[in-house]
Amino acid sequence: MVHIRFEGRSVDVTETQLGITAGMNDVVVKEQVARHLDVKKDRLSAYIIDRRPSGDLIIRPEAVYG
Repeated sequence: MVHIRFEGRSVDVTETQLGITAGMNDVVVKEQVARHLDVKKDRLSAYIIDRRPSGDLIIRPEAVYG
């Protein structure tokens, strides 16, 4: 499962829906997510990809503290 937090929205999609396979690097994953969201890939440049031990991915904005 891939959880995407983008511009105040949360979306859960499968890896198959995004065309993501195990071992893809962050750049390729962000390109696929951008394609799914129908936005330019540079809109995700500051986003973080958390790879969970379960195999799930969380794509989210970078957290800024303080």
